[in-house]
Amino acid sequence: MRHFVFRWMITTVAVMVAPAFVSGIRYDTVGALIGAALLLGILNAFVRPVLLILSAPLILVTLGFFILIINALMLRLVPSLVIGFHVDSFGSAFWGALLISVISWILSVFFRGNDGRVHVLTHHNQIKRVEGRAIDPMEDRRK
Repeated sequence: MRHFVFRWMITTVAVMVAPAFVSGIRYDTVGALIGAALLLGILNAFVRPVLLILSAPLILVTLGFFILIINALMLRLVPSLVIGFHVDSFGSAFWGALLISVISWILSVFFRGNDGRVHVLTHHNQIKRVEGRAIDPMEDRRK
C-alpha cells in the first residue's frame, strides 16, 4: 500500500506539471487534479498491464512505440471519468503522457529505496558480497 501511495504522489506531481508544458491539458480544481492522478494510477496499475500483454505483438513490431500510444489512450480516458480534468485532443494526450512518464521516471529515480522506505537515493553504503569462484582470464590462455 505504501508503494501505491508513493507512486500516486509522484503521478500527482507529474500530472500537475503537465498542463504547464502541454497546452491541451488543464484542470479546474486541485480536487480534479488529485482525482485524475488517482484514476491514472489505478488505470496504470490494473488496466495498463492487460493492455500491454494484449498488444505485445504490436509493441514488438513498432519497437516499443505503441507503449506511448497506450499511455496516451490511458490519459485520454481520464477526463471522461473525472469532472474538472480536461484533455483536448489525442496529440495533447500523447505529449502529456510522454511528459508525465518522463517526470515520473525522474522522480522515481531520486526517491526510492529497496528497503521499503522512501528516501533520496544518493549512494549505497553497503557492498554486497558475491559468493562463487573467481575466473582468471589468464587461465584460458594457459590451456
